[in-house]
Parts: sequence; structure tokens; C-alpha cells
Amino acid sequence: MHIQVVIIGAGPAGLILAHLLQQAHVDAIVLEKHSREHVEARVRAGVLEPVTVDIMNKLDLSARMHREGLVHGGTNLVVDGAMIHIDIAGLTAGSAIMVYGQSEVMRDLAEAAHSRGLQTVYEAQDVTIEGLPDEPLIRWTKDGVTQYVRSDFVAGCDGFHGVSRASIPTPLLRLFERAYPFGWLGVLSDVRPCNEELIYANHERGFALASMRSPARSRYYIQCALDARIENWPDDRFWDEVSVRLGEAGAAVTRGPALEKSITPLRSFVCEPMRWGHLFLAGDAAHIVPPAGAKGLNLAVSDAIYLADALSRYYKTGCRAGIDLYSQRALARVWQAERFSWWFTRLTHRFPDMDAFDRKIQIAELDYIRTSRAAQTALAENYVGLPMSVN
Repeated sequence: MHIQVVIIGAGPAGLILAHLLQQAHVDAIVLEKHSREHVEARVRAGVLEPVTVDIMNKLDLSARMHREGLVHGGTNLVVDGAMIHIDIAGLTAGSAIMVYGQSEVMRDLAEAAHSRGLQTVYEAQDVTIEGLPDEPLIRWTKDGVTQYVRSDFVAGCDGFHGVSRASIPTPLLRLFERAYPFGWLGVLSDVRPCNEELIYANHERGFALASMRSPARSRYYIQCALDARIENWPDDRFWDEVSVRLGEAGAAVTRGPALEKSITPLRSFVCEPMRWGHLFLAGDAAHIVPPAGAKGLNLAVSDAIYLADALSRYYKTGCRAGIDLYSQRALARVWQAERFSWWFTRLTHRFPDMDAFDRKIQIAELDYIRTSRAAQTALAENYVGLPMSVN
């Protein structure tokens, strides 16, 4: 059979794109190698920029988000125990973030996809893309049966290890990467948060983050060595460490059993270009950011917005301008988010190779943020996400 757009990957980029295309009356099918339960269960980021909130509103998928999500008009830095409050709303003319877990976003997207008849194939194995760059033929196996579909375009939303980027000849790609010399040890627990807003702590023993998913569910992280092992971090040791690194705020940490505990390496990664012929890359297939800036999910959403606009205009008017400019437009926003995430990571973490000069520079930067409204404004503007335009 033939379909206008095949979307590979049912993560945030893939399902947001699918819903936007359906709204624009463009036929699409989504192929996902994992089960729906697996996709929804993945513990990921929980900070939504206004752009992401707006698109959930546009798609009429935001009722539960507005009911259960937490609107934050500020955030906090802790430097050796001392708190610096960043008044996001006051510095950005009322902008705010929405704390709402990615797993909840995925649940809303998947439930709506099912109820609205959006074609989604979960557990599609051995996906391959042939006929590129101009005449895509996509094959996959489901329940032991090989199936295929021809399409006008393919949207590769299948993550860093997916088949989409791997289908582009290596000489055509430029890869930019920075691996960080530490990871994050994260714990999810059904305990009340220690603060009403997020706290990012820079401590001599390493970074810590106090976050939340709801008034009764908390998410904490601490910087750890790349070779750290979860079995060496029993719950009591983790709670002791995060409480110390959070300074005075650590006294308010409520302890409880870990519902989920994981170690995540940190990297910055960008692939250029994000388009080859009729194949487009979106989300983690094209870029990864260190999680301190909370940009991963939000960048996936902005990619989907740019791509949906390009494809819907093409099918409505025949104009290819959006298609031809997709990579350029998406990458401009990607690099801004990469810059902020890299800068925020260097600001809040202690690097193993940091010498006395590096630490003095870091202290000076933090002091500047503490005392300068201009510096706080720049942080706040990037934290809530720079505006995007679709023309």
C-alpha cells in the first residue's frame, strides 16, 4: 500500500507529529519497535516549556496535564548551601514551565491516538528503509509476518540508536558530540517534594537536583562517576548524599523507598543535516542534550512542529519551501538549546579535571547570576525556551 508519511518511532516527536498531521488531514502511520506499555513506562524528563504546553492545548490533549501538572514561575540554584531564586515569571513577562512527566505526556498521546483512529503499529520489528533518498519503501515484521508500505516521506523519530539516521550515508553527515565525565543517578519515590520549585545544587561533592512529578511524587538526581553501580547506592546512602548536596533545603527531604533507580550518562550530540531527500530526522535521532537544561522532550516537540508545518503546507499548496528549510530551521533552535544545556551543565556540576582557576570562574559566574538581573533574565529566557516561529 501507499501512505503519505511513515513515522518511525512512537516517542514524543513521533506521536506529536502524527497528531499534527492528522489534524492537517495528512495520512500517516507510526511504527514503534517496543510495546505501548514499554514506551509509556520509560521514566524521562518532566519539565515542559510553554511551546510544548501550547501544542498539547492545540491538539486538545491537555485536560489531564492542566489538572495534574504543576505550574512553576520560578526555579532555584543552590551554591554551597546558599539559595539563589530565579523569578522566571517576573523576568519573562509571565512565562512559566509545567512540571508533568514525559510518561504522562506519552500516555495522553497514546490514548488519544487510539481513540482518534491514528494508525500506530507497536512491536514492529526489523524496520528497514529502502529507496532513499526519493522513493521510500519501509519494511517491518509484526507477529512473524513481513509487511511493507511505500510513502512520500519518512519521519525518523526513532531515537539515537534507531534505523533512520543509520539509513543516511555516513559521508553525508556531520556529527558533533561531547561526552561528559560523569553521569546522573536518579531516584523516583512517592514522597512529597522538598520544595515547591526545582532546585539545582552545585556542591563540592557534586551536582544534585530536587525535582518532582506531583505533590506526592519526587524525582531526585545526584552527579555520580561514570563507573558507578546502582547496587552500591542503597536507598539510605542516596538520601544521605542528596540531603547533604542540597544544603539547607536538604533538611526538608522526605525519605522513602525508590520506585525506580537508574544511572544515565550525559552527552551533547547533534547530527547535521536533519534531512536527506524524503527522510527527515526528529528528536533524539538527530540530537541529544544533557538533562540539566530539560530540553530533550521540548526539542522533540519543536522538531515535530516544524516538520508538520512543512508537510501540511506541501500537501495543501504544493510548496516545498518548508521541506527544504526544515533542517536549517530545526537546527537553529537545536543549537540554541544545546548551548544552554552545555552552559548550565558546566555551571552546576563539578568536573573531575576542574582546577582552581576553573572553580574560580564558576564561582564568578554564579555570583554574577546572584547579583545581576540581566544574567537572571538570560537564564530564565533560555530555561522556559526561546520562542519559535512557523512562517
